[in-house]
Amino acid sequence: MIELNELTAAAQKAFPAETLSPARDESWLLAAEMGWLMVRLPEDDGGLGLTREASTTLHLEMGRVLSPMPLIPAQLGLQAIAASEHFSERAVWLERLASGDYAPLPMLSSRVTQSSDSAVSGTISGVFEGDMAVAVVAQLPGGYALVPLDAPGVSLVERPVWDPGRRLFDVELDGFVPSMMLTDAAGAAILHDRLSGEAQLALAADCIGAAGAALDMTIEYMKVRRQFDRPIALFQALKHRAADMKTRIVVAEALLWKRVRDENASVTELAAAKVLAAEAFRFVTEEMVQLHGGIGLTDEHPCHRFLKRALLNQQLCGNADLWNERVGREALA
Repeated sequence: MIELNELTAAAQKAFPAETLSPARDESWLLAAEMGWLMVRLPEDDGGLGLTREASTTLHLEMGRVLSPMPLIPAQLGLQAIAASEHFSERAVWLERLASGDYAPLPMLSSRVTQSSDSAVSGTISGVFEGDMAVAVVAQLPGGYALVPLDAPGVSLVERPVWDPGRRLFDVELDGFVPSMMLTDAAGAAILHDRLSGEAQLALAADCIGAAGAALDMTIEYMKVRRQFDRPIALFQALKHRAADMKTRIVVAEALLWKRVRDENASVTELAAAKVLAAEAFRFVTEEMVQLHGGIGLTDEHPCHRFLKRALLNQQLCGNADLWNERVGREALA
């Protein structure tokens, strides 16, 4: 069994902290070579058969370097295919995806309709790095399906996003007839809840890793930035602000690992970890910009990369407003 500290050490060696936003395509090839795409794949299917702790460790380390490679949607797509018991091409596609082909599961809701002749039209939103993908795992009216991007009636449209470290695409369907179904309509709800929880934990880890890196960068700057002939790190008011940043991160990380190790946690409880981590990440990055002063507002400094990643992560897989409302409705019920 691979130890978590071995995964952490391997990730930090391959992706050093001082190299922010490493090249996407080279990072993807390296991750595939290191077996990261097989981390959650069962051993019977040729994978490593590791637990949520292992994948969470990797997502946390990739958050530290603001990795642009789409490891989260890739692992979600692979898990969706692995969970399909009746997909005739399951073994073929698992081998392809474990070897480096990319078939993401979108992280935003789709808006599609199905006609009487089974043709599907509409928009599948939130496909990260769609230009890398060979297919998309999407929830259609008849259940989850594998949608090849070179199939008739399928086109890809890039949508500009604020975060320069990510590329976001829509998949437009126009009379697409699905032939590779992973689930039926009834099984789609079960698979959705399972994958939703996995996505929440992955995003929470990404937030916490990035927030930790942002805090480290801020403290290092405070040590060298001088005012009144003293490093600003010696000013008590700024020490308190740095302590507040650390406190937010530690609390969010504690909840994350508690949820990761709780196999009985509900989707709402897993989402709580993501919401807390995303809010901590946003708080830390806003403070980061302030504590860096004027240079923190420039494009030349990486402060804005962290802030933009934080604001995007807040919206993925449901923002705080959505989950707070859901918690309230569950309490009233």
